[in-house]
Amino acid sequence: MSEPVDEIIPDLEQVRATEGHEVATAEPVLTVRDLDVVYEVAQPVHAVKGASLTLHRGEVLGLAGESGSGKTTLAYGLNQLHRPPARITGGSVTFHGRDGEEVDVLALEGESLRAFRWSKIAMVFQGAMNSLNPVISVKAQLEDVFTTHRPQMGAAERRRRCEELLELVGVDPGRITAFAHELSGGMRQRVMIAMALALDPELMIMDEPTTALDVVVQREILQEILRLRQELGFAVVFITHDLPMLLEISDRIAVMRRGEIVELDTAENLYFAPQHPYTRRLLGSFPSLTGSTGDFLRAGYSPEETR
Repeated sequence: MSEPVDEIIPDLEQVRATEGHEVATAEPVLTVRDLDVVYEVAQPVHAVKGASLTLHRGEVLGLAGESGSGKTTLAYGLNQLHRPPARITGGSVTFHGRDGEEVDVLALEGESLRAFRWSKIAMVFQGAMNSLNPVISVKAQLEDVFTTHRPQMGAAERRRRCEELLELVGVDPGRITAFAHELSGGMRQRVMIAMALALDPELMIMDEPTTALDVVVQREILQEILRLRQELGFAVVFITHDLPMLLEISDRIAVMRRGEIVELDTAENLYFAPQHPYTRRLLGSFPSLTGSTGDFLRAGYSPEETR
């Protein structure tokens, strides 16, 4: 484990330098305290246990862990997206607006919750092809955001804004009349990002936005996300099991295991000085580009320690 962080994904070596990480500030945008989520089935499953974190304005917070560790369940809890049998059983989620307003997210309901979800906290769901309606054009789906949340906008203004959003994420505005099946995987993901940006949210939650994309398109999407973050100043919660990717793009990383956040630190500290055995095991699960796969065990971490 002696190679520097930037050698893990050489293709993204210049991302931090070109996009910058100075956007993040000490001002909080979201505070989560002791959040608990339970799936109330025949044998209740405690999917998130006492999760606590503070997300700062403009920050990229990576959320890492193996499948089933509770990453998406935690993310859904940040804006009440759970459906039965999932239920939030404890804790608090507080949103800190740019205007100084503090919102108790878990107390919102009805129309107030619906308005909050898209204008303050937006989400890019995993699997863009499944998220986009296959029988409705891109234009109709983008315009639906404004029809619902900005009913005062006229048809011409809605169309203009939709074309601006597509251009913002690197999609030809001429594709506005296309359907999901007529777009590549990368373009569909960009459309989903454009939809999430429609109302200028202060926080973007991205649930594995590069899953099922080839490595070249992955790199383009990651660069696009960081460019937009730099330009628009929103914070990002980036969910993935790909820890090396998070080491490149994140300011801080939270590692989840069995519903708990077992470690939360800067990307550099997490890589060079991981504190939890599970974090060390995650790091060791990715082959080194400059050494053998046995480097991790030779570094002094026994199999017993990492279980």
